[in-house]
Amino acid sequence: MHDPMDFRGTVVLVTGGGKGVGRGISQRFLDCGAEVVICGREAPETLPASAGREALFVACDLRDVEQSQRLIDSVVERFGRLDVLVNNAGGAPNADAATASPRFSEAIIRLNLLAPLNLCQQANRVMQAQASGGAIINIASVSATRPSPGTAAYGAAKAGLLSLTRSLAVEWAPKVRLNAITAGLILTEQAALHYGDQAGIARVAAGIPLQRLATPDDIGDTCLYLASSLARYVSGADLVVHGGGERPAFLDAAQAHS
Repeated sequence: MHDPMDFRGTVVLVTGGGKGVGRGISQRFLDCGAEVVICGREAPETLPASAGREALFVACDLRDVEQSQRLIDSVVERFGRLDVLVNNAGGAPNADAATASPRFSEAIIRLNLLAPLNLCQQANRVMQAQASGGAIINIASVSATRPSPGTAAYGAAKAGLLSLTRSLAVEWAPKVRLNAITAGLILTEQAALHYGDQAGIARVAAGIPLQRLATPDDIGDTCLYLASSLARYVSGADLVVHGGGERPAFLDAAQAHS
């Protein structure tokens, strides 16, 4: 019986796959035998690797549509196909929405919404021509579905990414499946920028039902499922991976003096 987690012979592109969540995703696909390509503006100090096999790094600024097309072309030239695209690259620094410049907001939306859209289009052209089609996974965020103070443009872009995923899943079926992962709070090397020191991280984790932040591997394992034959009838879905969510603030406020 075929193991649905055996990705040998499968070619996977993970944007931003050299660090943080992207590295966790890349690592899990490598562990399961896939040929993995990662991209970023700068190469990581060390490449994701498993059992003597390394990810292939291609330099690319995804905000430049010509560079992203060259990225897709290089994958196809090297491997002859592209089976899975994981649009993971993104992010935003904290900014006050009242004073953020139009140029800043445009840059955030370009990185978190327009770049994935362009890459989806470019990957789709390859996948539609393949007998086996392909799968695209867009990494979104809980910022898309709840208020995102300090990162308003980022939250709006991720909300757009969820809508985009649903629309493209209809347009590009049945050859290409598209799904999104709404990721919760994740413990990466940059966690301190968002959640503070270890004590701050512990307090944040205490407000999550599963009592911890996600790890990059948690998101990677979810990508494995969505890319596998186990998810062959899953398309246009938003898989929420947030450990049960965040404890509603009103509960603590209501009990503060009880």
